Amino acid sequence: MGEEGRGQTIWDRFCATPGRVHGGHSGETACDHYHRWREDVALMRELGLRSYRFSVAWARIFPDGSGRLNPGGLDFYQRLVDELAAAGIVSIATLYHWDLPQALQDRGGWEARDTAYRFADYAAVLFGRLGDRVRLWITHNEPYVAAFLGYKTGEHAPGFQDEAKAVQVAHHLLLSHALAVKVYREHRGNGGKIGISLDLPFVEAASDHPEDRAAADLFDACHNRWFLDPVFCGRYPEELLETYRRRHGAPRMQAGDLEAFAAAPIDFLGVNYYFRQVVRRPEHRGELFEVTQAHYPGGSFTSMGWEIWPDGLYRMLTRLHREYGQPELIVTENGAAFPDDRRHDGRIDDQDRVEYLRAHFTAAGRAMAEGVRLRGYQVWSLLDNFEWAFGYDRRFGLVHVDYPTQKRTPKSSALWYRGVIEQGGV
Repeated sequence: MGEEGRGQTIWDRFCATPGRVHGGHSGETACDHYHRWREDVALMRELGLRSYRFSVAWARIFPDGSGRLNPGGLDFYQRLVDELAAAGIVSIATLYHWDLPQALQDRGGWEARDTAYRFADYAAVLFGRLGDRVRLWITHNEPYVAAFLGYKTGEHAPGFQDEAKAVQVAHHLLLSHALAVKVYREHRGNGGKIGISLDLPFVEAASDHPEDRAAADLFDACHNRWFLDPVFCGRYPEELLETYRRRHGAPRMQAGDLEAFAAAPIDFLGVNYYFRQVVRRPEHRGELFEVTQAHYPGGSFTSMGWEIWPDGLYRMLTRLHREYGQPELIVTENGAAFPDDRRHDGRIDDQDRVEYLRAHFTAAGRAMAEGVRLRGYQVWSLLDNFEWAFGYDRRFGLVHVDYPTQKRTPKSSALWYRGVIEQGGV
């Protein structure tokens, strides 16, 4: 049992398994926001932030995933959102960011349909307690990552390597999203909004060869449309369903599941964009496609090995506007990891991050000029933090965190970002 009654999560178990996380790191403390939230909100106010996106820990609300409620966990989030409101900062609350309570995993996890109903119960408690304070809600962050990195590649918790499981998990994640949206409509009070955040790389074919183009279309269906189409259209891409049927069977669904998707329209879509994916026909039998990551001569890359390609954000935003009914959009994640070497005077002059953000803000501005209904932009991330399987080896923050002391030091990018907010853009 964690501090103040928090239950164990699949990431606690994953981190404790040797070889799973870089350096054997654990996310137990991370940037210690749980204890330093007042200091962090004061820092947000100093930087001029107008909104703050945070994730609620399901196991802090229900230590066993369901049943016994932990009042102290709810109290923490109420204090946080009240402090944010006092600072004039809008709360954007994410219900699920990959940290399933281990007790639910022991009962089948997201492979079990019942977990979707337990998620709706958990969401109902938060809507009831915080719905008058939190105006923007996100059901899931990047369900593709939770399903396919957690269940197909095994890079993330719970660490399985089974495509059929991943496809089933993806369906239950989407079902839980639809159930939570339905619950939210029943609890809706002061004109709040609800959506979902999807990681949406812009996909290109490696060449004009028909097999490369077909592979790119299939990758786009797997990564992007498998989630966009149910959320906006109430259906899965038929060509991908048929592909899964041939390989290992389509996901098990019950009558009414697709109707539940269609009956749960979102108020906004959260877009997480970091890079494009360049795809070609597979060289190995049994694979559907091969991702090349666009290592073109002269390309620039972050410490993650991700290509810096701002035009992909422009293209994805305009595509969503064009193909999915001109939805309201919020960029809920965009940012970059860089080495962040400290200078002799203690400053962290991360001009590479400044230029990365400037280029992506400009790309978003181009999309808005063409009518895209972009309503907000969240940089990943405010603070250096535990970066999942990479542990503490990658730094995305606008604010440097010295992990042994937890001292916060705004980087040059944070000060530049404050100026962008003050000026209303780049």
